[in-house]
Amino acid sequence: MAGGGGGFLNLERHFAFYGAYHSNPVNVFIHALFVWPIFLTALLLLHLTAPFPRAAAVFTAVYGAFYVSLDRRSGALAAVLCLLCWAASSALAARLGFSLGWKVVLVAQLFCWTMQFIGHGVFEKQAPALVDNLVQALMMAPYFVLLEILHKFVAYEPYPGFHANVQKLIDAKRKEWADKKAKKMS
Repeated sequence: MAGGGGGFLNLERHFAFYGAYHSNPVNVFIHALFVWPIFLTALLLLHLTAPFPRAAAVFTAVYGAFYVSLDRRSGALAAVLCLLCWAASSALAARLGFSLGWKVVLVAQLFCWTMQFIGHGVFEKQAPALVDNLVQALMMAPYFVLLEILHKFVAYEPYPGFHANVQKLIDAKRKEWADKKAKKMS
Protein backbone atom coordinates (compact mmCIF):
# COMPACT_ATOMS: atom_id res chain seq x y z
CA MET A 1 0.00 0.00 0.00
CA ALA A 2 1.40 3.41 -0.93
CA GLY A 3 2.38 5.36 2.14
CA GLY A 4 2.30 2.29 4.36
CA GLY A 5 -1.20 3.03 5.68
CA GLY A 6 -2.99 6.03 7.02
CA GLY A 7 -2.30 8.35 9.93
CA PHE A 8 0.05 6.77 12.44
CA LEU A 9 1.19 4.12 9.94
CA ASN A 10 1.89 6.50 7.05
CA LEU A 11 5.51 5.67 6.24
CA GLU A 12 5.86 8.44 3.67
CA ARG A 13 4.74 11.06 6.19
CA HIS A 14 7.04 9.72 8.93
CA PHE A 15 10.02 9.40 6.62
CA ALA A 16 9.43 12.87 5.13
CA PHE A 17 9.13 14.41 8.60
CA TYR A 18 12.44 12.92 9.64
CA GLY A 19 14.06 13.41 6.23
CA ALA A 20 13.26 17.12 6.17
CA TYR A 21 15.66 17.54 9.09
CA HIS A 22 18.37 15.36 7.55
CA SER A 23 19.53 16.46 4.11
CA ASN A 24 23.22 17.02 4.78
CA PRO A 25 25.23 13.86 3.98
CA VAL A 26 27.64 14.39 6.91
CA ASN A 27 24.73 14.73 9.32
CA VAL A 28 23.07 11.63 7.86
CA PHE A 29 26.37 9.73 8.27
CA ILE A 30 26.67 10.91 11.89
CA HIS A 31 23.15 9.61 12.51
CA ALA A 32 24.02 6.30 10.84
CA LEU A 33 26.88 5.90 13.31
CA PHE A 34 25.22 7.04 16.52
CA VAL A 35 21.44 6.43 16.44
CA TRP A 36 21.55 2.66 17.00
CA PRO A 37 24.04 2.97 19.92
CA ILE A 38 21.57 5.41 21.51
CA PHE A 39 18.85 2.77 21.12
CA LEU A 40 21.09 0.02 22.51
CA THR A 41 22.16 2.03 25.56
CA ALA A 42 18.56 3.11 26.22
CA LEU A 43 17.73 -0.60 26.40
CA LEU A 44 20.73 -1.12 28.67
CA LEU A 45 19.37 1.57 30.97
CA LEU A 46 15.98 -0.17 31.01
CA HIS A 47 17.66 -3.46 31.90
CA LEU A 48 19.50 -1.76 34.74
CA THR A 49 16.64 0.31 36.15
CA ALA A 50 13.52 -1.58 34.95
CA PRO A 51 10.55 0.58 35.96
CA PHE A 52 8.50 -2.63 35.54
CA PRO A 53 9.44 -6.27 34.81
CA ARG A 54 10.69 -6.86 31.27
CA ALA A 55 10.60 -3.13 30.42
CA ALA A 56 13.42 -3.49 27.88
CA ALA A 57 11.61 -6.38 26.18
CA VAL A 58 8.38 -4.37 25.96
CA PHE A 59 10.26 -1.35 24.61
CA THR A 60 11.94 -3.57 21.99
CA ALA A 61 8.65 -5.23 21.02
CA VAL A 62 6.88 -1.87 20.59
CA TYR A 63 9.64 -0.54 18.33
CA GLY A 64 9.84 -3.78 16.34
CA ALA A 65 6.07 -4.04 15.88
CA PHE A 66 5.84 -0.40 14.82
CA TYR A 67 8.56 -0.87 12.20
CA VAL A 68 6.98 -4.07 10.83
CA SER A 69 3.62 -2.28 10.62
CA LEU A 70 5.22 0.43 8.48
CA ASP A 71 6.84 -1.97 5.99
CA ARG A 72 7.03 -5.76 6.36
CA ARG A 73 10.44 -6.29 4.71
CA SER A 74 12.55 -3.44 6.05
CA GLY A 75 10.47 -3.39 9.23
CA ALA A 76 11.31 -7.05 9.85
CA LEU A 77 15.00 -6.24 9.46
CA ALA A 78 14.62 -3.29 11.84
CA ALA A 79 12.80 -5.56 14.32
CA VAL A 80 15.68 -8.05 14.14
CA LEU A 81 18.14 -5.20 14.81
CA CYS A 82 15.99 -4.14 17.78
CA LEU A 83 16.04 -7.72 19.06
CA LEU A 84 19.84 -7.89 18.66
CA CYS A 85 20.16 -4.62 20.59
CA TRP A 86 17.92 -6.06 23.30
CA ALA A 87 20.06 -9.23 23.53
CA ALA A 88 23.31 -7.24 23.58
CA SER A 89 21.99 -4.82 26.20
CA SER A 90 20.76 -7.72 28.32
CA ALA A 91 24.19 -9.36 28.17
CA LEU A 92 25.90 -6.05 28.96
CA ALA A 93 23.58 -5.42 31.92
CA ALA A 94 24.33 -8.88 33.32
CA ARG A 95 28.06 -8.44 32.81
CA LEU A 96 28.46 -4.82 33.94
CA GLY A 97 25.92 -4.60 36.74
CA PHE A 98 24.33 -1.36 37.84
CA SER A 99 27.40 0.39 39.27
CA LEU A 100 29.35 0.26 36.00
CA GLY A 101 26.42 -0.11 33.58
CA TRP A 102 24.86 3.27 34.30
CA LYS A 103 28.25 4.93 33.71
CA VAL A 104 28.52 3.23 30.32
CA VAL A 105 25.00 4.42 29.49
CA LEU A 106 25.80 7.96 30.61
CA VAL A 107 29.03 8.24 28.62
CA ALA A 108 27.57 6.61 25.50
CA GLN A 109 24.38 8.68 25.57
CA LEU A 110 26.24 11.95 26.16
CA PHE A 111 28.74 11.23 23.40
CA CYS A 112 26.15 10.02 20.86
CA TRP A 113 23.70 12.85 21.55
CA THR A 114 26.52 15.40 21.39
CA MET A 115 27.50 14.07 17.98
CA GLN A 116 23.85 14.30 16.85
CA PHE A 117 23.63 17.94 17.92
CA ILE A 118 26.97 18.73 16.26
CA GLY A 119 25.62 17.13 13.09
CA HIS A 120 22.59 19.38 13.19
CA GLY A 121 24.30 22.57 14.32
CA VAL A 122 27.46 22.42 12.22
CA PHE A 123 26.41 20.49 9.11
CA GLU A 124 22.61 20.63 8.85
CA LYS A 125 22.42 24.15 10.31
CA GLN A 126 18.98 23.57 11.78
CA ALA A 127 17.43 22.18 14.92
CA PRO A 128 16.89 18.41 15.12
CA ALA A 129 13.49 16.82 14.47
CA LEU A 130 12.99 16.13 18.17
CA VAL A 131 12.46 19.85 18.74
CA ASP A 132 9.20 19.69 16.75
CA ASN A 133 8.02 16.18 17.64
CA LEU A 134 10.01 14.32 20.27
CA VAL A 135 8.09 11.03 20.18
CA GLN A 136 8.05 10.78 16.38
CA ALA A 137 11.75 11.66 16.15
CA LEU A 138 12.75 9.09 18.77
CA MET A 139 10.53 6.37 17.29
CA MET A 140 11.63 6.97 13.70
CA ALA A 141 15.36 7.61 14.15
CA PRO A 142 16.59 3.98 14.12
CA TYR A 143 14.26 3.07 11.27
CA PHE A 144 15.12 6.20 9.28
CA VAL A 145 18.82 5.34 9.52
CA LEU A 146 18.16 1.76 8.39
CA LEU A 147 16.01 2.88 5.43
CA GLU A 148 18.66 5.41 4.41
CA ILE A 149 21.36 2.72 4.46
CA LEU A 150 19.18 0.23 2.56
CA HIS A 151 18.33 2.83 -0.06
CA LYS A 152 21.93 3.98 -0.48
CA PHE A 153 23.51 0.53 -0.73
CA VAL A 154 20.83 -1.69 -2.29
CA ALA A 155 18.39 0.91 -3.74
CA TYR A 156 15.64 -0.41 -1.45
CA GLU A 157 12.20 1.16 -1.60
CA PRO A 158 9.22 -0.13 0.37
CA TYR A 159 7.30 0.19 -2.89
CA PRO A 160 8.04 1.76 -6.30
CA GLY A 161 8.13 5.54 -6.16
CA PHE A 162 8.48 5.73 -2.38
CA HIS A 163 11.61 7.89 -2.35
CA ALA A 164 10.29 10.19 -5.10
CA ASN A 165 7.06 10.73 -3.13
CA VAL A 166 8.99 11.33 0.09
CA GLN A 167 11.33 13.79 -1.64
CA LYS A 168 8.31 15.83 -2.80
CA LEU A 169 7.04 15.97 0.79
CA ILE A 170 10.50 16.95 2.06
CA ASP A 171 10.82 19.68 -0.59
CA ALA A 172 7.38 21.03 0.36
CA LYS A 173 8.29 21.10 4.07
CA ARG A 174 11.60 22.84 3.38
CA LYS A 175 9.83 25.39 1.15
CA GLU A 176 7.33 26.01 3.94
CA TRP A 177 10.23 26.67 6.34
CA ALA A 178 11.94 28.99 3.84
CA ASP A 179 8.70 30.92 3.24
CA LYS A 180 8.13 31.24 6.98
CA LYS A 181 11.70 32.48 7.47
CA ALA A 182 11.37 34.99 4.60
CA LYS A 183 8.09 36.26 6.06
CA LYS A 184 9.75 36.82 9.45
CA MET A 185 12.58 38.78 7.81
CA SER A 186 10.25 41.10 5.90
